[in-house]
Amino acid sequence: MKSTHEHSLRTQVEKWLAPGLSTPVRVTEFSRTRVGRRRYVCVETALPRGPRALLFFRHDDGCWCVFPPASDGTRSRYPGLIAYR
Repeated sequence: MKSTHEHSLRTQVEKWLAPGLSTPVRVTEFSRTRVGRRRYVCVETALPRGPRALLFFRHDDGCWCVFPPASDGTRSRYPGLIAYR
């Protein structure tokens, strides 16, 4: 089992958005989902070919992931912003 540190928000942002030392990263939105009231954060970074943003969802175990908890069935309000690696 992975440690909670491996799924911290900072670690997930670094994994999925891969910002460089001089690349700014900013939180553009944070709130709770309508269904289940789970926390989520939208994080954006500026890249040479344009901005990239991802939604991160907090799970019951405290980990942050790019997908909502399975029990929520939450649909993204930002389908065009979700990037797959």
